[in-house]
Amino acid sequence: MTSLGLAESRQHPDEIMANGEYPLTRRDLSEIAAMIYSDAGIYLNESKASLVYSRLSKHIRALGLKGFREYCALVASPEGAVARREMLSHLTTNFTRFFRENHHFEHLRDHVLPGLIARAKNGGRVRIWSAACSDGQEPYSIALTVLSMLPNAADYDFRILATDIDPKILAAAKAGIYDEGALETVSPPMRKQWFREVEAGGRRKFQVDDRVKKLITFNELNLMAQWPFKGNFDVIFCRNVVIYFDEPTQMKIWSRFAALLPEGGHLYIGHSERVSGDAKHLFDNTGITTYRHIGKNVGRKA
Repeated sequence: MTSLGLAESRQHPDEIMANGEYPLTRRDLSEIAAMIYSDAGIYLNESKASLVYSRLSKHIRALGLKGFREYCALVASPEGAVARREMLSHLTTNFTRFFRENHHFEHLRDHVLPGLIARAKNGGRVRIWSAACSDGQEPYSIALTVLSMLPNAADYDFRILATDIDPKILAAAKAGIYDEGALETVSPPMRKQWFREVEAGGRRKFQVDDRVKKLITFNELNLMAQWPFKGNFDVIFCRNVVIYFDEPTQMKIWSRFAALLPEGGHLYIGHSERVSGDAKHLFDNTGITTYRHIGKNVGRKA
């Protein structure tokens, strides 16, 4: 999931911010930014005008529209609900890779999973959330880390929830089919054990084994909407997402994550992110962008 937010300037609404087949005016950019912010909390400023143009101009052409004015009117209308969802897909970036920021998976393996596995073996419940899973490489990396320590994890009450706002990228995540290059960061033994070669679109690809998929549930979820969870999570991964929200939204998200983690639960975030606001008093920083929940009233500063 990813980037953009609300354009601040309202001056000279007809000024061209990006030009080409369909000129993008400041007014168009402002309206698109406001919709994206309202829908997903994503913060866009005018420096993103070229990006907005390049990502949406093809969509406008495919819809048979005359330009951004007509496009803005469509996506703002009830009749344009589908196009508006597609706009979000076009304006979000889904960069990911297996075992990205591998220090998180090493920390999970060495410091967190031993206790969670012991609990699962004793009949306890274990839940991990990948909160912006993109095309699935993050939750599959989590599952592979679990399976390296507990190959029959699916036999226990041990589950991973993977969510994303983009239904198209979620469909790719569920399929779990990747180019060979995507598996460069997966060890050869792990690749041999948990992936199988398939042909897709006339090309040689690799699909995640069903035994891995069995650990994971994929669901569509907007982080800005109501969260439907009934219980806590022991671990939350939300990396390289919150950085694209404005500061008040960031602080709100950190607090919402804290409310879902029990004391001792862990939160892994992106390399450019830091927990802020009231939530920072609820966490100890135990590693590189790695946080441990320390309880509601522990560590609060005067």
